[in-house]
Amino acid sequence: MKNKERRPGKKGEPAAAQRTQRGPAKAAKAVSPKSAPRAYSQGGKPGPKSDSKPAADKAPRPAAVPAAETRPLLTRTGDRPPERVPVILESAGAGDFHLIDSGNALKLEQYGPYRIVRPEAQALWRPAMPAHVWENADAVFTGDTDEDGMGRWRFPKQALGETWPLSLLDVDFLGRFTAFRHVGVFPEQIVHWEWMKKQVEDAKRPLKVLNLFGYTGVASLVAAAAGAEVTHVDASKKAIGWARENQSLARLDKAPIRWICEDAMKFILREERRGNTYDIILTDPPKFGRGPNGEVWHLFDHLPLMLDICRELLSDKAVGLVLTAYSIRASFYSIHELMRETMRGAGGVVESGELVIREAGLEGKDHGRALSTSLFSRWVPA
Repeated sequence: MKNKERRPGKKGEPAAAQRTQRGPAKAAKAVSPKSAPRAYSQGGKPGPKSDSKPAADKAPRPAAVPAAETRPLLTRTGDRPPERVPVILESAGAGDFHLIDSGNALKLEQYGPYRIVRPEAQALWRPAMPAHVWENADAVFTGDTDEDGMGRWRFPKQALGETWPLSLLDVDFLGRFTAFRHVGVFPEQIVHWEWMKKQVEDAKRPLKVLNLFGYTGVASLVAAAAGAEVTHVDASKKAIGWARENQSLARLDKAPIRWICEDAMKFILREERRGNTYDIILTDPPKFGRGPNGEVWHLFDHLPLMLDICRELLSDKAVGLVLTAYSIRASFYSIHELMRETMRGAGGVVESGELVIREAGLEGKDHGRALSTSLFSRWVPA
């Protein structure tokens, strides 16, 4: 699927774009991975088999929305993995990014040379920095305050170009002022990327990483730079194009990265049938998204199947399965318990909680308030 509802065109920009599916839809697993998937209607009920014929007295009606490829969930047995909750993964910034201040439903961030103001509904408090600091911003997003609402950028000092160079975890990439308030990277996920980077560097073998809803490819580039073989999936052509630009900017043109522009659910179902596996899977699906052929993704409807399939794609020596969820009205326990059920009988441990960014002041050295950004759940072997 394409961009996440929460991240505009997460990947690319078009809201309709499955955040590559920055979020492909993930579905539940079938009772038999070898069996052919059955088509289901949008309402979740089994549709007619692909080889069935319409009644002679009724002309077939074209579906308003293409039926998503799917399969039944697998029946899992065994104990659920032990848990670690709540876990708060915190970032104070890295490379060219840090959070300066927040408050009054806004956040003030530093992205390389630019000081940027964007909406942030969870910043319920008053700003800690004086007004003149905020007024000195280089770019301010205005318009719809919904996470995926469209708007425009205002440049108080001077007109700025659409893109500018940034660097995180020693990987160079392009920041971009998009119509959905995003700038091409979600810095709260630095903690996940640091964890992944360490796993890849410490492994005594090349690790295979699958990045679903990969957006602009920063996570994929971090993994490749550390030595991993990466498969990056996103349904947005714009996002894939942006990711390829980032690959060149990061001087990783020869790195083993497969850029796949496709509906995430279709891709992982095919990988399951082929018996392909990965050592690390990152998945960051949107709340809502559409695939390149109109496939519809709803987080609460499709996440169980997506995780179920992802489990089947984990190798025998898997290092981790990471799920991040944004802009949903739910406790982290909802995805935590789903992850534990999905990984029933697999051993290891499931740790879940929130990703937060710590205010760091103008120089990036302070220890201010923690701004919650998203929920996460991560399975790792014992």
